Amino acid sequence: MSETVVDERVVVPRRVPPLVLIHGPETLLIERAITQVLSDLRVSDPQVEIVKLSGIGYESGVLPLEASPSLFGEAKAVILRDADEGSEAFHADVLAVIPDAGEDLTLVVAHKGGARGKKLIDALKAAQARVIDAPAIKSDRDKQEFTANEFRRAGRRATPEAIRALVEAVGSDLAELASACQQLIDDTTGSIDEAAVMTYHGGRVEVSGFRVADAALAGDAGEALRLLRHAIATGLDPVPIVAVLASQLRQLVKVGSAGRGRSADLARELGMAPWQVDRARRALAGWNGEALGRCIQAVAAADFEVKGGGRDPVYAVERAVLTITREHGR
Repeated sequence: MSETVVDERVVVPRRVPPLVLIHGPETLLIERAITQVLSDLRVSDPQVEIVKLSGIGYESGVLPLEASPSLFGEAKAVILRDADEGSEAFHADVLAVIPDAGEDLTLVVAHKGGARGKKLIDALKAAQARVIDAPAIKSDRDKQEFTANEFRRAGRRATPEAIRALVEAVGSDLAELASACQQLIDDTTGSIDEAAVMTYHGGRVEVSGFRVADAALAGDAGEALRLLRHAIATGLDPVPIVAVLASQLRQLVKVGSAGRGRSADLARELGMAPWQVDRARRALAGWNGEALGRCIQAVAAADFEVKGGGRDPVYAVERAVLTITREHGR
């Protein structure tokens, strides 16, 4: 059975088996898994010798040499990063060393996924390797779950509004998001709410495309244009703003056509977070299917223009925002 680093909270060190496979594309989770494995190894054997190799630029024969017994009898742990990018010689050497893993040799293999090196993955699983998943965290829902778990791992609570605001502010990069969580954990006490996020990341939240989209979907042309122009003036590219507008409109259409039901049930069905379903339901007041359709067409046209099809990307996104505010309430 595989484990997922995102949800894992290690309370006490665990015995590390001879074979460990860290599988998935998320670099931050891969590095966390390696750090945890090394920490557990050092608890059980502070003198363990650590060897770090990579599939990138690997030279044939290096792994068998490094995995051979130590002259002084210490246990070894060999960390193999980027196994998915290794050559045929690399994969052959790993397959040859797998049977040698045991009490004196721990083999930790990090593979970011893909078809290359699948034979290696199958061999590790067949040999009963511990599998730690490092899944891609790309969608807003995944980032919100990751953020909630960051606070939970630290024994802290954060409100859904705070989690949403933090993801909107710094969610483009997972490492940056983790760092922002740690800053709030270190510098605040009690429950983390939206006000705390605004204190540390308010400037970035204010210029986010989500704020522009919220104002536009509420029909507030003045506020939407103010936020849009502030966002552009502080360096936010029109492309992600248009992407957020499109995403928010799609959510309204999905929730509007899904019918009634519990937010949690609809969220699972639609691939959204429950709070996103609730927000979309509130935002649907003042909207009908025809108006949403016209807005989607306007945003699609803006998307074409901001990606090189037009002369003035800023004007294109402004026009889309104004179309949305005009259609609200029709």
